[in-house]
Amino acid sequence: MFTGIVAGQGYINKIKNNVDYASITIKAPAGFSKNLKRGASVAVNGVCLTAKKGATDLLEFDVITETLEKTNFKLLSKGNKVNLERSMKANTEIGGHLVSGHIHGVGVIKSINDRGQTKDLRIQPPASLMEYLFYKGYVGLNGCSLTIGKVFKSSFNIHLIPETIKVTNFQKMKKGDLINIEIDQTTINTVETIKKIMLERKA
Repeated sequence: MFTGIVAGQGYINKIKNNVDYASITIKAPAGFSKNLKRGASVAVNGVCLTAKKGATDLLEFDVITETLEKTNFKLLSKGNKVNLERSMKANTEIGGHLVSGHIHGVGVIKSINDRGQTKDLRIQPPASLMEYLFYKGYVGLNGCSLTIGKVFKSSFNIHLIPETIKVTNFQKMKKGDLINIEIDQTTINTVETIKKIMLERKA
């Protein structure tokens, strides 16, 4: 599990494509990998991956084809920056919301309103996810826990503060870019429970 508070950005050092998976090497920021153990979970753009080596600033991961196809990993190339977060511990402060690292879909950035120190993003997710997106609800975007702004028929807004822009790869994003989306599991459970109750009442 993760908190959705991005610790910093790494950049893609190497991608090696194999038959049914890819090996990805990421240069992590200084200090990020301190005491990291082999087999530890690391969120990369919100995707939970398993570290092949410990205590090194060159992180190595194997990514299966399904993950590549269902996330924005399919567009990653050498030099691209990615958001990084290590898995939470029992005494970790949860500054965002609980994030599993399991991506529900990929959204498209439809517009960016740059206000100088802040930014407003409008994101179009897969249509199947819209029923789980609510004003002031939580959503994970590229591993970052964010509060949903205005919700439209097929898209929603996100407001980014200066600190979020500074720490994450949102600072370099542009219209048309793809972004990993993880829906808050509590919201999913609530919506599905209500749908089940409504169906039972109609029966």
